[in-house]
Amino acid sequence: MLAFRQKFEPKEQRFISFHVLISVLIIAFALGGTYLFMRPKTAPTEGVVPNPQPLSEWVNPAVVWDEAALEAEEAEKPIEELLELPPLPPPPPPSMDQMKYKGCVADGFLSGYGDDINSAIALVNRSECYYLHRALETWLKPPDFKLARKIVSKIEREDIVYGMFIAEAIATNEDYYFPAEEREFEFKEMCRNGTKNDWGEHTCKPSFERPEYRKYLKFITERAMDMGIQSFLFGQIFYQEKSDLSQAIIPDIIRGMREYAEFRGMEIIIGAQTNDIVDPTYLGYFDFIEGGVGIDSAGEVQDNPCHSRWWQEPGDWCWALLWHPDYKDKAKNVFVHFDWSGKIGDDMSVFTRMSQDRRAKTMEQLHTRFQRERVGFLLPLMATLHRENNGCYGPKKRYYSAHRKYNCQDEDAINAILK
Repeated sequence: MLAFRQKFEPKEQRFISFHVLISVLIIAFALGGTYLFMRPKTAPTEGVVPNPQPLSEWVNPAVVWDEAALEAEEAEKPIEELLELPPLPPPPPPSMDQMKYKGCVADGFLSGYGDDINSAIALVNRSECYYLHRALETWLKPPDFKLARKIVSKIEREDIVYGMFIAEAIATNEDYYFPAEEREFEFKEMCRNGTKNDWGEHTCKPSFERPEYRKYLKFITERAMDMGIQSFLFGQIFYQEKSDLSQAIIPDIIRGMREYAEFRGMEIIIGAQTNDIVDPTYLGYFDFIEGGVGIDSAGEVQDNPCHSRWWQEPGDWCWALLWHPDYKDKAKNVFVHFDWSGKIGDDMSVFTRMSQDRRAKTMEQLHTRFQRERVGFLLPLMATLHRENNGCYGPKKRYYSAHRKYNCQDEDAINAILK
């Protein structure tokens, strides 16, 4: 027995010692981990910068979607499949009163104008705007409905009425697929006679008299309704219409648009930039007419029927001030806003060269005045500027944004007015 114990005791002791060592290590690890999670928090040592908090989305916008991956995925799909965008459920009927008193200009919002799409989405989500005027643009470029739908899908509010602008300017070298006839649209066949290159090389003014333009209008307006757009504005209608307004074509176009809206179970509103047209029959075709305010550097507006910059006496060219009784009394509704032409000296040019305080007061005074007159004054959320305007601007010098991220920072003033 003694020999047996002498033979095996050293190994048993080594085993026990090893087991004890492992147990001690486990206990120490557990206690150490508990300390890591339970230790009291202390202030950082002076000179040591703690981990910063994540920047808010309007300071450092994150990618909403991966365009490169999307393009790679869609490159393999036939064009017919890309165009199969199912209609969305019809939105509630738009309120004209709400559009008038809680309307905002959001030029090109659904078209990606300004390039900073994520900040624009955040701005709209925070805004008090009910109506987004000219949100979907067609100036020299057909509407990109896939992009527009992606942007709308990021909007958290469901009470917004989106507007589409049907421009008096098209590019004749665009490629845009027409699924009904399995071909590309022929933009050169849409032009009004004598308007070649009117807006620059490869451009023209389209005409309602051109069958190809009528097909294009039908296609884009119906696709817009399919995604829930409810307000349509025809730009400078006198360029697109027949010269003889008694033979106007727009009633047929409007009739077709309303028929499709009825088929979709939704209500739409149709307007036009009519300038100095005073024919009550023609103005009566539209739910609203729209034009610029005509402010000076002090934020004041004139009460003339035509702006004095171009009109001094009968016979001069008239830039109509549509709240004047000459026009307002013959139309169903009127919308006005800070107009833009992309030139220095337009309304947006004057507005953005004001101080921030002056801009806020100007917007409040005009909104109050036109609300009293039952005219819709559309507050500026996003709009085009001349790149050399030397005023405040948004994501780029040629584009205004009221976003607090940029140097105009008008969004709080706008929201306060709309509340």
